[in-house]
Amino acid sequence: MTTLSLRVLNRALLDRQFLLARTDRPPFEVIGRLVALQAQEPNWPYVGLWSRIHGFTQTELVTLLEARQVVRSGLLRSTQHLVVADDFRRFRPLVQPVLDRTAGSRHFTRNHVTRHGTGLDVASLVTEGLDLFGGGTLSRKELARRLAERHPGHDGRILAGEVELRTPLVHGAATGAWGRWGNRSAVSVTPAEVWLGQPMETAATAGGARDAAKELIRRYLAAFGPAGVKDVQAWCGLTRLGEVIAEMHAELRGYRSPDGRELFDLADAELPDDETPAPVRLLPAFDNVLLGHADRTRIISDEHRAHVMPGQAQVRPSFLVDGRVHGTWTLDAGTLRLTPFRPLRASDRAALEEEAARLLRFVGGTRATYDDTSATRPS
Repeated sequence: MTTLSLRVLNRALLDRQFLLARTDRPPFEVIGRLVALQAQEPNWPYVGLWSRIHGFTQTELVTLLEARQVVRSGLLRSTQHLVVADDFRRFRPLVQPVLDRTAGSRHFTRNHVTRHGTGLDVASLVTEGLDLFGGGTLSRKELARRLAERHPGHDGRILAGEVELRTPLVHGAATGAWGRWGNRSAVSVTPAEVWLGQPMETAATAGGARDAAKELIRRYLAAFGPAGVKDVQAWCGLTRLGEVIAEMHAELRGYRSPDGRELFDLADAELPDDETPAPVRLLPAFDNVLLGHADRTRIISDEHRAHVMPGQAQVRPSFLVDGRVHGTWTLDAGTLRLTPFRPLRASDRAALEEEAARLLRFVGGTRATYDDTSATRPS
């Protein structure tokens, strides 16, 4: 098998993520191509789409959310994502075991709530929670209040969180609107089948689940490949996907990574030339281009990863220079502050500042500053 250089892997990733060149595709198609956009904070997916789409405006995504063509809910790795509605209907049941494990590891045993007193049957709690919706919508705060009323001595927020992890609840369109930050208690949620007006897909047989897993792997490779088994597992949270990929051998092409690991790709996927120039790009917090692999060295060094991902589930906004993460940025009170890890060449700094000025117009900021006091070595 051909061994791919780190630079080829980098350019392939950027190309499939629309970060080598902005696309003219509509946001609905781009979200579908990327499978899902991480969306713990509602504003960040807007920045991610702005970095990838020519002339993207906030209204375009708001319209998709209001039309229920795109939904915000828990999905990959048990975190909030924006995803095309039909993809959510198919892939949320597939990754449900991951969300169940998350719930179990936090406050629950396999079958019972064990915190704050008498155990509660998990299945009964979920059924009860869904009944409280009455076919409508509740805020997280109200769902927690009602559950606490029914179960004195239990923390209603924990019970509501359990219901949201164990069954698909979709966030209201206003929750994902541009300009919202924090205040997770103000999130409104609705059972997915009510919100979408269609049932969630179910894998009635093991073969059905296998087919859904294969489709998820194909979609992943189209957006993140070439990649290894551990990479796709790190991205979606599922395990034992090596068995599924083995069944797909005839439709995939094999490669080797620089350190000899086996990689896979779609047979008809093209790899860009490693000399393809990569423009400066500003990435939002939690962008999946940084989280889509177990081995992230194709886009960020282990040294710099500690600055961007310092722990406690943080993934800071960052920027790319020549296709790799070279610093972080913040937006506070209208000021966009750029902080490179190392001094940049004059041409790269100029390109970065130009891109920052464009982003300022998109987010409604007032000025950009460049802080290289922490940059200690020339690049």
